[in-house]
Amino acid sequence: MPAITVSNILTLPRVSVPEPGAQPRSVRSVTTAPQGFEGEGFPVRRAFAGVSMADLDPFIHMDQMGEVEYAPGEPKGTPWHPHRGFETVTYIIDGIFEHQDSTGGGGRITDGDTQWMTAGSGLLHIEKPPESLVVSGGLFHGLQLWVNLPSTMKMTDPRYQDIRAKEVSLLSSPDGGALLRVIAGELDGHEGPGITHTPISVIHATVAPGARVQLPWRKDFNALVYVLSGRGSVGAERRPIEMGQLAVFGPGDVIEVAADDNQESRSPSLELYIMGGRPIGEPVAAYGPFVMNTREELATAFEDFQAGRLGTIPAEPHPGHDVL
Repeated sequence: MPAITVSNILTLPRVSVPEPGAQPRSVRSVTTAPQGFEGEGFPVRRAFAGVSMADLDPFIHMDQMGEVEYAPGEPKGTPWHPHRGFETVTYIIDGIFEHQDSTGGGGRITDGDTQWMTAGSGLLHIEKPPESLVVSGGLFHGLQLWVNLPSTMKMTDPRYQDIRAKEVSLLSSPDGGALLRVIAGELDGHEGPGITHTPISVIHATVAPGARVQLPWRKDFNALVYVLSGRGSVGAERRPIEMGQLAVFGPGDVIEVAADDNQESRSPSLELYIMGGRPIGEPVAAYGPFVMNTREELATAFEDFQAGRLGTIPAEPHPGHDVL
């Protein structure tokens, strides 16, 4: 995985050892993501399938895109589509994705970059591989996370954040057994670059074989751990977990994860996407590309889309810009 890394992890700031009396979070559930296809046909794992909205809040939906090795001519994206009422967080681990929207926003993300799109009041959006990747083929792997917006922010103006791989905060576990990339929010007082409307933390962790990590975690946040690759265990009870599975934790102060001593050759470490946020606690009415609070608001969103009030498709494709 070419996400940002360092040659010597021991030179990084280290997260604190949990204080005596800190309560480890028990594992409430482990679910396996079903596989399907999105957009024009790229393979995805539906990471949150089978998990209650109450356990996910403030998160709504997440797809693991790939990991897939495309032959020439095979790379695919999504057609133009609308969004309203939430934020999309697209994290590219391998490959390149180009984004464009009806407000003029967009760009290109690759190898550890994140694009944070606040759909807010609404826009039209497209995601696709660049033409060069379509011609050549190649490896593609990424995630897209949907973050809910509270009712007071549903109709906020759309905005973009391009978070470059080199901008994330890099931390080490106390013994150097895990590299922690803070993309948004904070971990143990170390802040990531992502600016969030909803209080959340998003972290990509690489845990070395045999390493065990205890992460201090805000009491008022929920806690979700998704396995991108590798095998390990979660919680003080050491519940087994592997690629494509999501662990939902109960209340407490500390998240515990560990990597098995022996990993697959293609996944030398345990790779985790760790998420947590303060629950919004509001009704959710979600259908397709819209996440609102009521069915009436959903109906209005569809009416606005059909009437062209969420924007129009630009006449010329956006050239994109490199995010290196």
